[in-house]
Amino acid sequence: MTELKEYDINKLKNLVSDRAIKGETMLLNMGPQHPSTHGVLRLLLELDGETIVNCLPDIGFLHTGIEKNMEAKTYQQAEVMTDRLDYLNTVGNNFTYCMAVEKLVGLDVPVRAQVIRVILAELQRIASHLVWLGTQSLDLAAMSVFLYCFREREMILDILELVSGQRMMTTYIRPGGLWRDVPDEFDQAVRQFLDYMPKRVDQYETLLTKNPLYIDRTRHIGVISKEDALHWGLTGPTLRGSGIPYDIRKVQPYSGYEQYDFIVPTEEAGDVYSRYQVRIMEMRQSLRIIHQAIDNLPSGPIRSDNRKYIPPPRSEIGVSMEALIHHFKLWTEGFNAPKGSVYTVTESPRGELGCYLESDGGTKPYRAYWRTPSFPHLQILPKLSKGHLVADIVAIIGSIDIVLGDVDR
Repeated sequence: MTELKEYDINKLKNLVSDRAIKGETMLLNMGPQHPSTHGVLRLLLELDGETIVNCLPDIGFLHTGIEKNMEAKTYQQAEVMTDRLDYLNTVGNNFTYCMAVEKLVGLDVPVRAQVIRVILAELQRIASHLVWLGTQSLDLAAMSVFLYCFREREMILDILELVSGQRMMTTYIRPGGLWRDVPDEFDQAVRQFLDYMPKRVDQYETLLTKNPLYIDRTRHIGVISKEDALHWGLTGPTLRGSGIPYDIRKVQPYSGYEQYDFIVPTEEAGDVYSRYQVRIMEMRQSLRIIHQAIDNLPSGPIRSDNRKYIPPPRSEIGVSMEALIHHFKLWTEGFNAPKGSVYTVTESPRGELGCYLESDGGTKPYRAYWRTPSFPHLQILPKLSKGHLVADIVAIIGSIDIVLGDVDR
């Protein structure tokens, strides 16, 4: 943290209290290079001693222009940009984008591909929650939990690498299905993780749930009421930690989620501890969904046979000139999407993730826009932190689980 210069204070007269202008309170920078801001985020803190009087988030340090870059690429090429949004939900980003393209052009998805999508999306949800739990615990000085969480996350990354060749930026889900079918080892790898993981979640709870130090740092801290949660547009575990059972997988099921038996965990207190409890329970529910999916994984194709939008099988390229030409034109020129606009939503580990695509009839999106959960979650930070100590803001930032790549698009 660094103290602000006098000219900085003059610029901020309309944003800080009169006490700051008079020198009765202190203005400090937290970030943009601070490990507990969970990304390149600058917070301007107005402090009365160690008590936060005001907190002003300053974003834009990580802006990549992904949405505008997507508009300069064909629909197939634009998908690789989605991996770089929320880098802890790369499969989910691909999933949401492909659903938007499929809705825009009227593309079907085989049942086997839909089930595999669900398995990978839920594995990605667990991996994201593990990163959240590990870093949140580390921020509050529980180093062992951090090491354990990343140990389990490695198993999920190994499964992603098994099916796609990449640990994080997979681009495995494609419009109309998947890049390729899962290998034979996939079933065993997933079942091994399902057998291993429940005991590990129990271990996290043994270390934290009744730990008096963890409870002191999280209970009654950063409380969000139901009314404020709705007013600020919060979603995901942050909303459900305030007692509202809103989950896109239940209210607007996609990819067959209506076929799976699972519950939407909620807690009523709306504090940091409640948001921890919700995410722990969500990991258990994701394991429950994966169990059902892998037990009922059907055989069949993993990609639509609509050749207008889908490249031919690689086996045909070497024996068919028509298939080779079609493959070449599809990947160099792209396909023309009908005029119109679509919006699709999914439940990301952080909340409601939406993709808006508008087509002018060409091969590239005329407009691409993302509704990401981290942006509204960040906006409520001043309200959550006011009146708490500086040490508490570390727990509050972690509890809303922002990813700056999700904010700065």
